[in-house]
Parts: sequence; C-alpha cells; structure tokens
Amino acid sequence: MTRVGIIGASGYAAADLMRLLVAHPEARIVALADLPEKCGPLSRLFPQFAGRLDIRVIPADVPSLAEACDVVFLALPHTASMTYAGPLLEAGARVIDFSADYRLKTPGLYETVYGTPPDEANLPEAVYGLPELYRDLIRPARLIANPGCYPTSAILGLAPLVREGLVAPNDIIIDAKSGVSGAGRTPKLLTHYPECNESLQAYAVGTHRHQPEIAEQLALLAKTAVDVLFVPHLVPMDRGIESTIYAKPLQDLTPGRLADLYHAAYDAEPFVVVRDEPPATKHIAGTNYIHIYPTLAAGRVVTSAVVDNLTKGAAGQALQNMNLMFGYDETAGLK
Repeated sequence: MTRVGIIGASGYAAADLMRLLVAHPEARIVALADLPEKCGPLSRLFPQFAGRLDIRVIPADVPSLAEACDVVFLALPHTASMTYAGPLLEAGARVIDFSADYRLKTPGLYETVYGTPPDEANLPEAVYGLPELYRDLIRPARLIANPGCYPTSAILGLAPLVREGLVAPNDIIIDAKSGVSGAGRTPKLLTHYPECNESLQAYAVGTHRHQPEIAEQLALLAKTAVDVLFVPHLVPMDRGIESTIYAKPLQDLTPGRLADLYHAAYDAEPFVVVRDEPPATKHIAGTNYIHIYPTLAAGRVVTSAVVDNLTKGAAGQALQNMNLMFGYDETAGLK
C-alpha cells in the first residue's frame, strides 16, 4: 500500500486527485496539507468528500509528511513547489509536482518565464511526466514534473508528426480552448460568472507560460528548434480542453498515411484514442483519456485533441505517473 500526501489540498486539481485516489486499490491518502487558513475538516473545503474521506487538512510540515508518506503530490502554484520539493526529497519521500517548477530544462528559461531562479539542485533529476513519451524514465524517478494541461493536449497531438520530421518546425499554430477550472479556484475577474458566462475570449496571445513548455518538449522530439504560436481561450464550461493544431507538411501526406502514423504511435497506449472524426470535450470529461483526430485541410495537417484539464491534464496524469513509479498497473484507479 502506497501512503499518499497532498500539499495544496484546497485546489481543484487536488480535489480531482482525491476523487481518483479514494478508488485506487493500492493507495491510501494519509495526509492533506495547506495554508493555515484553509486547514480543518476536508468536508469543509469539499463537501463531496463527507463520509468518503474523513480527514483533516493540516499545515504543511515537511518532516512529518516525509515520515508518513511514500509520495507527496504538490498541488501548488508555480514558484511555491520548490520550497517543499527539495526538503521532501532529502527526507526520503518521492514527489510529483503539479506546477511548472521542474518542467523547463533549458538554462535561463524558467527564470525568464516565471521571474525567479529555478531549484538548480533538484532540477536535473526531475523527469517530465508524460508517460506516452517518458514511461521508462518515470518508473525509477524520485521527482516528477507533471505536464501542464494545455501542453498535454498539444504535445501528444503533435508528437507523431514532429518526431518523424513530417511538418515544418517553425510553422505550428495551436488554437486551444479551456474550461474555467483551468484558472484555479482563486476568484478572478476573468473567471467571474457574469464576465465569462455566454462568452468566449482569447487571452495571453503568444505570451502564455505554457508556450515555452510546449516548444521545449517538441524540440526534444524533433531534435531541432521548434517555434509555436499558442493562443488559449477561456470557454464557459467547468472542465475540458480542445486544442486545434495547424502544421505545414514537409512532404506529401494522405489521410490514410496520417491515420496510420497516429495509430502506430498510440494504439498501444492505454489512455490515447485516435478518432476518425473530431472529438468533443464531453467525450473525455472526468477521465484520463485524450482523444486525437488528425486530418488534412487546405494544405495543412489539422489535429484536434481533447483532454480533461483536471484529469489527464493534471490529477489523472499525476496518478498515472505514481502507478509507474510504484510498479502498479498503469491504469490503476483510472479506469
């Protein structure tokens, strides 16, 4: 039995992780932690857990968490996770981080994007937690950088193309839409109900913090620099992401060859479904699946990918990583 702790228990991603963990056959939540003002019975933060997970949220204390837990999930904001990750690792716990603190490996990139120096001591051993690409590295890892929700859809949507050098690496457009939960639980004007209901809005055009993460991972696959234009949008729904990806082919592609390419890449993957028609976010809501539909249109490869931003885009993928790290069936608690 794997003993699990979560720091940052008051957020939506943490709640989704708890939802999955209570049904996991080999894991048990033994500690939940957060800021002092958010401590108390979990049912006060999330009434849906009353009678299902009767546990108190306590202030985060690294020594006691490391002693009680085999793995600690950090469901914390960017720049906050590194405060806990290093001490937890030193105390012997394994760590799965939901933030971007350990995702970017290019020197200077994290500081440029997030405005603070990275944790140089522990960054080298962090593994980017996208199982479809890094499964063998995830198994022995002590520190996992769980991917961002937008990058999960974009990277998996493009991986078969860029890995084979089939599209121009400097001409990729990612047009993505996310549900409101992607902005977190802290109230903001942009996500205030009267502002976002019955509305659709682009934001952070070409400047979103996930753009460097997408480009860095695609460059590793392509073995050359990759330039992407990433445009996210806020959609008035609770959860879900749809990414429509446009890439310029470098050689003649047919619909049949394109479909074969994606099926060859993903048919053995437990949570990737290659579709023959555009998927909808409702098809994957609450699940750890990603549905991908590649096609050709107007001289472009056009790929639609949908994920649940809280599950495959956060908590479900983190649990998938935990399963790999502790030798469980990769799908445990996720089917």
